[in-house]
Amino acid sequence: MSDTQRSGAGASGEELLSLDATELARRLHAREVSSVEVTRAHLERIEAVDGDGGGDGVHAFLHVDADGALAAAEVADRAIADGGPVSPLAGVPIAVKDNMTTTDMPTTCGSRILDGWRPPYDATVVGRLRAAGLVPLGKTNLDEFAMGSSTENSAFGPSRNPWDLTRIPGGSGGGSSAAVAAGEAPLALGSDTGGSIRQPGAVTGTVGVKPTYGTVSRFGLVAFSSSLDQIGPCGRSVLDAALLHEVIAGHDPRDQTSVDAPVPPVVEAALAGARGDLAGVRVGVVSEFAGEGYQPGVSAAFTDAVRVLGELGADVVEVSCPSFSYALPAYYLIAPSEASSNLARFDAMRYGLRVGDDGSRSTDDVMSLTREAGFGAEVKRRIMIGTHALSAGSYDALYGKAQKARTLIVRDFTAAFETCDVLVSPTTPTTAFRIGERIDDPLAMYLADLCTIPSNLAGNAAISVPCGTSADDGLPVGLQVMAPALADDRAYRVAAAYETARGESTGPRIPELRALEGSR
Repeated sequence: MSDTQRSGAGASGEELLSLDATELARRLHAREVSSVEVTRAHLERIEAVDGDGGGDGVHAFLHVDADGALAAAEVADRAIADGGPVSPLAGVPIAVKDNMTTTDMPTTCGSRILDGWRPPYDATVVGRLRAAGLVPLGKTNLDEFAMGSSTENSAFGPSRNPWDLTRIPGGSGGGSSAAVAAGEAPLALGSDTGGSIRQPGAVTGTVGVKPTYGTVSRFGLVAFSSSLDQIGPCGRSVLDAALLHEVIAGHDPRDQTSVDAPVPPVVEAALAGARGDLAGVRVGVVSEFAGEGYQPGVSAAFTDAVRVLGELGADVVEVSCPSFSYALPAYYLIAPSEASSNLARFDAMRYGLRVGDDGSRSTDDVMSLTREAGFGAEVKRRIMIGTHALSAGSYDALYGKAQKARTLIVRDFTAAFETCDVLVSPTTPTTAFRIGERIDDPLAMYLADLCTIPSNLAGNAAISVPCGTSADDGLPVGLQVMAPALADDRAYRVAAAYETARGESTGPRIPELRALEGSR
């Protein structure tokens, strides 16, 4: 069969970019299109709309490995042509958040302190992508060390929301969500410590998933907050996310927090949900996630989504989780405390940036100068908060009380899941805000994660699925579906049922993005 025949009689690059990963995979496996062709189309898209962080374009990527991607695509094409067993996503391009180690690309975590660092090993999830035949395109932008809700804290410039380039794409994983929304990649990996996959998914009109803590290996994920960090998938549909979830999940003996348990049947659940029947499913609407501070258009879209769930046969009830009100302050003590310990490794002695090492300064001076120059303002803020919370005079009053609040939040989830199969809420209280609007107001920035943080503190599964746009500004809104630990499939089933019933595109496509090419 010739290359022209295999490529599906000339599928256009724009058409390929508009497809979700599931349909791309179908065409690849049917040999209607080649992985090289699909990969080249996405690389050309990145070249056309990504820009360089200087104010034009999306700036989703910090590093693009065109040669490596095309080589991986050729390998995938050969594997498919051989007719042997291949992964369901073999040949599909993917973007990787730049806090996961890669041997063939730099890993910077969006920080000057690691600018240009090339790790000696792949993260477990990256190894699983390669083994499954996916094609890594490059590394995506993020808030420095995943600390932020807007991707404005990146040392290499902010990413921009494809729906409106003057607005944020969420954070910390705004680069991954923006890449998917902009047609630069059909899939991406993110990490979620307090909402960093789900909140960007909500504001860019994409699907973002935080799996149950410990079910996806953290080996090779540069740690921010070890008891909260969780890698997960970003995609254009719930089924896309489920297919990627099954590739990256599973026990890893190299990760001491890895759960040795079967991967929940998330693909099966997504397919079942797409049939649109939620009869017998009890859905709890969290009463604490409403009221003052919620944008009217977000509340209206959420209310309509709940109505749709009821029409699909779900039994919708209101539940109260009173301890969720402690989640934000608890998180902003626990996460910085763990960050202050984890980031101590960046000491200028072993790898990364080194400042002031002219032979006349002490080791302590070089370390201090390097950390001053290498860390941004938000990272320094959190290190100082965490160090203070862990200090002898404050430990019990701050860190200790935060952990007690965390226990109360876990208990609220446990009680709610005794009566409900899943819980739902808006993913974030507002749509995407303008770049610069909250950069000098940390508290306003932190409130973006109000609805997502409880699931990180408790470790349970949660997914954000697009639920239309706000009547206030026409920007995307996300529906969050939360499920018990190790019951991720419940969240996928409900999210897929809603997605199918809504019957609309789950995110922006090429026609909506043409204006980007003209903006450069």
